Amino acid sequence: MAHQALKPQKETGSSETEEQDQIEADMDSMHILPLSIIPLQTPGLRRARLIKNVRLESMVELFRDASGGSGQIDTSELSNTFGWPKNGRHPDERMIAALSELHSFDVYSLRIQLRKLGIKVEQSNRLKLSETKRGDLMQYMNVFTLPLLQQIYNTAESSVDNMDELVSKYSTPDKKEALENLKLMANKLHIELQEVPNFLEEYADIYLSIAYGKDCLNSLIPQILMFEESMEELKENYELRNDVRLMRSIDFIKDSITDVTASVVSRFESFDNSSNSMWEDITAESFETVKKMIRSHHVSVGAILCGLSVKMNGWQHNLAAGRGLVRRADFVRSDMMQGMEKINQIEDIVQKQQQSAPTWESFTIEKAS
Repeated sequence: MAHQALKPQKETGSSETEEQDQIEADMDSMHILPLSIIPLQTPGLRRARLIKNVRLESMVELFRDASGGSGQIDTSELSNTFGWPKNGRHPDERMIAALSELHSFDVYSLRIQLRKLGIKVEQSNRLKLSETKRGDLMQYMNVFTLPLLQQIYNTAESSVDNMDELVSKYSTPDKKEALENLKLMANKLHIELQEVPNFLEEYADIYLSIAYGKDCLNSLIPQILMFEESMEELKENYELRNDVRLMRSIDFIKDSITDVTASVVSRFESFDNSSNSMWEDITAESFETVKKMIRSHHVSVGAILCGLSVKMNGWQHNLAAGRGLVRRADFVRSDMMQGMEKINQIEDIVQKQQQSAPTWESFTIEKAS
């Protein structure tokens, strides 16, 4: 989980560029929230970040140096650090306390959760993935853009290769061509002409969110497999295999990861199946139904993927440190175990709320805190 330091630079232009690059990199992450986008009053927090540690606790990272050192404090200590009133009524303290309860800081969960908390980011256009990340995700997007292109052009082949090119056709200098394209799409999708741009924007964004989740999941799979191999090594060790507490911890962690990973995979499969069915008779209404179904899972899927990512990254860093088996076992009993129950609780609540909360507006996982 190494990231560049957030430090003032002598050259203003260089500082602004590096700061913007850092914010974009943080917004691509699931476990980092740059506090510069939050309307806080305390200047000392403007360059800080809210992060999830390996125990899935929210910590305020005030600085990070080039060697990887990180200055982190618990959110409960902010009043002492910044001299806030002890009554807990400072607006920044209340806001950060609310943010620290979120289970994931990915942009798609944040859009929903910040709205529910009544927090308006200072620049709403920052709640998006970086252009670099969006480009990386196009390998997943083509499976979603192809049905749209086929529906519009009645062919499996088109001069348009991706969603960005498709959208650009409606901003072409050739106004006549642009209008014809808009009319063609509106007719195919059974929507009004003026609704096409909004449809395209929402379509691209909703499936970019799926691509983002799939990319995270695909990165996790090999890490999970390596983690399971490491757990077998601990279980087979002569000195450790009689440690009942350790063996129970290993089994609990492995079973939990297997169950929630399988659940997330099944939800992505459900998204794909619903999308395929939608194109059998695509209308604004059928897309709205699929969109609500996908958004109803943003927060829960984000929470689980964030938790697994932080845990697996923590384990990878533990291995990279070259620690022996005994110290690895201690890490499993403490850091790896801490927070695992949160991931399980999130999945349990998701299952219970499936019938009662079909849309994201009524969905909550607060009880998993």
